[in-house]
Amino acid sequence: MKTILIIEDDSVLRDNTAELLELSNYKVITASNGKIGVDMAKKHNPDIIVCDIMMPELDGYDTLKILSKNKSTKYIPFIFLSAKTEHRDVRKGMNLGADDYITKPFSEDELISAIESRLAKAAILKDAWVSKKNIKQIKEEDPNEIKTINELKIFFDDNGTNFKYEKDCVIYREGDHSNFIYLINKGTVKCYQIDEQGKELVTALYKEDDLFGYSSFTNNKPHKETATAIEDVELVGVSTIQFNEILNDNHHLSIELMQLLSDDLLQIKNQLLEMAYGSVNKKTAGTILKFAEKINRKPEDPIKISRSDLASVAGIATETLIRALTSFKKQGIITADGRNIKVIDLEKLKEICRS
Repeated sequence: MKTILIIEDDSVLRDNTAELLELSNYKVITASNGKIGVDMAKKHNPDIIVCDIMMPELDGYDTLKILSKNKSTKYIPFIFLSAKTEHRDVRKGMNLGADDYITKPFSEDELISAIESRLAKAAILKDAWVSKKNIKQIKEEDPNEIKTINELKIFFDDNGTNFKYEKDCVIYREGDHSNFIYLINKGTVKCYQIDEQGKELVTALYKEDDLFGYSSFTNNKPHKETATAIEDVELVGVSTIQFNEILNDNHHLSIELMQLLSDDLLQIKNQLLEMAYGSVNKKTAGTILKFAEKINRKPEDPIKISRSDLASVAGIATETLIRALTSFKKQGIITADGRNIKVIDLEKLKEICRS
């Protein structure tokens, strides 16, 4: 059984998160601030640490700094947990060596997925280290090596080309050569294909801090879809040639990208299953939550999206989606005014998704 250390000053969130993880078959130990958390980490040597940023006594940044300098704790996977959503705060945590960053409020799936991903990566790297003959050589890491997705994003920020697109502008079209891999610094992007009847089929949604635009990591293949700004976006791009060089020189990063692609495939499979077998109400509820997650930090905030985009992702006709939205309005689950949709009863919407 894997051991998780939760460092969080909010007692309610700390206890609820601990209970959630215990139900998922993890052993959980907790600390109410960074100072206690450092002592607990040194004493128990947990398999992974989930730590808040803003705390009394010792904040999350300083907690990570101390643990990173300690021989027994420096290699423990570390995930930041915080309500701070500004881009620079994410980057600061990643620059200090954190493995991941989860923003409050978070879902059970988000937390479990992040933990499982980091534990899996640690296990893979441990197996690779054990199989090596020269242990000393392994420990002498290249300080310039890009080992994680977050370090890759820092490289994008420091070395990439900046792009700005206004709302509804096309970033690239289906058939264009994939000259850049993009990181979103601000805004939301949708990717879609046009079917034989001229209908737009949304294939993916990307939000701030997401990577997109990779058709192939080995060849400069044409894009299989069109990418458009849902709102004003700011991107930073690295050329596909330079990106391939990064992958060739940073094998740890390749493992991270494999996990990222695996997660993308799982999401696509789940979306296909929902489109094929889900009820209209379930498809509509899930799509609203999906757009809310991508466009806003909080699902209950209003989202501005066209009915056709919602219908495309849900895999139903626009007229059918409008009838479902009307039903949700009558039940007091949402309000809708033009392109604006606001979730009133978030739990009811989630309940429909689970039904």
